[in-house]
Amino acid sequence: MSTILATDTPIPPEKTAGRSELVLKSSEFRKGREASWRDLETLIERVERRGAGALSLEELQRLPILYRAALSSLSVARSIALDRNLLLYLENLALRAFLCVYGPRLDVRAGIGGFFARDLPAAVRGARWHILIAALCVIVGVAAGFLLAVQDESWVSTFVPSGLAGGRGPSSTRADLYDKEIFAPWPGFAASFGVFANVLFSHNTAVGLLAFGLGLAAGVPSAMLMVYQGLTLGSFLALHYSRDLTVDFLGWISIHGVTELTAIVLFAAAGLLIAEQLLFPGRYSRIESLALHGRQAGYIAVGAVLMLFVAAFLEGGCRQLVASTPGRFAIGFATGVFWFGYFGFAGRGADDARA
Repeated sequence: MSTILATDTPIPPEKTAGRSELVLKSSEFRKGREASWRDLETLIERVERRGAGALSLEELQRLPILYRAALSSLSVARSIALDRNLLLYLENLALRAFLCVYGPRLDVRAGIGGFFARDLPAAVRGARWHILIAALCVIVGVAAGFLLAVQDESWVSTFVPSGLAGGRGPSSTRADLYDKEIFAPWPGFAASFGVFANVLFSHNTAVGLLAFGLGLAAGVPSAMLMVYQGLTLGSFLALHYSRDLTVDFLGWISIHGVTELTAIVLFAAAGLLIAEQLLFPGRYSRIESLALHGRQAGYIAVGAVLMLFVAAFLEGGCRQLVASTPGRFAIGFATGVFWFGYFGFAGRGADDARA
């Protein structure tokens, strides 16, 4: 503050008196408040280093009081035009205190735990009608693909890409499908978990993300993609049905298919959720509506990716290890019960508390 009075030009007495009064006011201002600023700064430093848990109950109670006092000091400092360094100090102190008082309390582990325990299942439950629509599209595709392929097996080649067919088609015999597909020997750890599972995860994730992203096109392409997925499954089912392998085939795909199909449907449901907000934004603009509901769709998509990782592990590594149709059905049933229970009931207490 001495720089205010440092000048070579004579200062009129009336102005000198004003400057002296300002210096006195500044000194008194600092003297009466500086101790609380230092106390607040000490608490902030402990929170920044070790988290809010480092403070005692009394200190936690004092923190917001000291924060409000710092805000009051900042307001006064601005009004009486104190030195700039003091203003910068108080602004920085108030900002750091704000983050300590109102900032997020969760660390990475707590955030991940909250996502799986509350956010993901709540997001899925909130999109139940979108999930129903996506699932109905798959069912329609399965029925259509089955009926068409039962009458004419050439539809199998039409609905199933050659890369996905793996040599299976109208020319496949019962023995081929039974020995080389359903009960083919386990290819080993490296081929199962290192190569095949990775390929399956990459392919299924690409399909799922496409269904999710196409929600921006009013959701129609997402629904059509679900129908196409059903056509593929239905035509494969018809191929095995015509060779009296229906039960074995359903057991073979159930071990991973419950998780995989659920994930694909969730991707499409997230896309339909985005489409709904674009088509029917309500009282918000389309951008605002997407911002409000985009997080829910994002949660669902992230959960679906993780489910596809589980499905790839089951399909690529475990399916051929379980050389029993009842055993495969048991695993498929167990995974179905798990996903239904998880998405249906996990975090419901938190939902009720918010309500």
